[in-house]
Amino acid sequence: MFEQLSEKLESVFKKLRGHGRLTEANIEQGLREVRLALLEADVHYRVVKQFIDRVRDRALGQEVMASLTPGQQVVKIVHETLCELMGAERAALTLSGPPPACVMLVGLQGSGKTTTAGKLALRLRKEGRHPLLVPADVYRPAAIEQLRVLGEQIGIPVFPSQAEADPVAICLEAKAQAFPRRCDTLLLDTAGRLHIDEELMAELGRIREALRPSDILFVADAMTGQDAVNSAQAFNDRLDLSGVILTKMDGDARGGAALSIRAITGKPILFIGVGEKPTALEPFHPERIASSILGMGDVLGFIEKAQEAVDQKKALELQKKLRKNQFTLEDFRDQLRQVRRMGSIADLLKMIPGMSKVKHLKDLEVDDREFVRIEAIINSMTPEERRNHRIINGSRRRRIAAGSGTRIQDVNGLLKQYDQMLKMLKKFQSGGLRRGMPPF
Repeated sequence: MFEQLSEKLESVFKKLRGHGRLTEANIEQGLREVRLALLEADVHYRVVKQFIDRVRDRALGQEVMASLTPGQQVVKIVHETLCELMGAERAALTLSGPPPACVMLVGLQGSGKTTTAGKLALRLRKEGRHPLLVPADVYRPAAIEQLRVLGEQIGIPVFPSQAEADPVAICLEAKAQAFPRRCDTLLLDTAGRLHIDEELMAELGRIREALRPSDILFVADAMTGQDAVNSAQAFNDRLDLSGVILTKMDGDARGGAALSIRAITGKPILFIGVGEKPTALEPFHPERIASSILGMGDVLGFIEKAQEAVDQKKALELQKKLRKNQFTLEDFRDQLRQVRRMGSIADLLKMIPGMSKVKHLKDLEVDDREFVRIEAIINSMTPEERRNHRIINGSRRRRIAAGSGTRIQDVNGLLKQYDQMLKMLKKFQSGGLRRGMPPF
């Protein structure tokens, strides 16, 4: 995300940091380059003007001029202004009123409403709620079937809508059946069009009047840039949105929609879609996004991913094994599985502060399939071999390679790496494993 913008801003700040003392001319030149970078990132021109004016007002004051590190002060000001632009603090769903709370998803056709409905349902269930997916798009071919299949995949109930039924009637019937189904949240997947028209808005208006949803969320494709912003404004004028969900953020190197929507519509971005997996929906944190844009990483995001992936009970058991030098290949496999659950290695590296500035990092290709290969090799071993790798002789290595679909060299390489890891852990043990310290 924001790759193009990040690179251009980093180039500007590098020049500013190169000056021991900043003059008004230096700052104005830097702001001109920032303005151009934002416009090229497809940020709305009004938003760019507001942003530059705010930064200029502070950058030309004593806060920067009198600073011992003026370049860093400018970066700080830009960071704070970016946070303000996107809403300063994370916004959350309202989910108010008597149950079931109704969340209405609206947007143009192709923006990802149906997929987002499933992702949001999965997230709400993790938070302790009991959602019911409601297919209210009776016009798009296979829309109802798509949501039904998605619901089955993630284990979320889906209301059995009929293609010939009225969308308002579908939503009302789903609400009536929510209590018997023990569901406290309705997620209404409404119809979209390729463009905004009166018929679409009238139907959405009727659903809103009949259901009185606690939240009306506009789902937009981030890669459409200013088209997404203009559509959000049009929907907000008619429906009074609660917030926005931006999909396909992982494929948007510019970021114009994310930086413009809040300022133009006044409505916060609640979530962003960052992949195709059902779990690839993340809360939108303005401060973290601003830090990411400026190459500061996302430490909190990294920690949260680790907390979600790591089984605390297993982590404590592993610490005991490490203290007793009992770290087996089964333990190694479990650790790899937990790392894989955190996501792509390349994406995780970018969340570490400073890594985005490392030369050639963006060209680094981390083959996540290597994890699959390693796990296949370990799975092909017998329980005894996993617990004591020293008994794995030549014939056993040939059997393991054949069983995992790999080469004997791959098995040898894994065992060598594992042996080196044991030696490293033993050295670390001699220094004393600190209580409470995670194994990796």
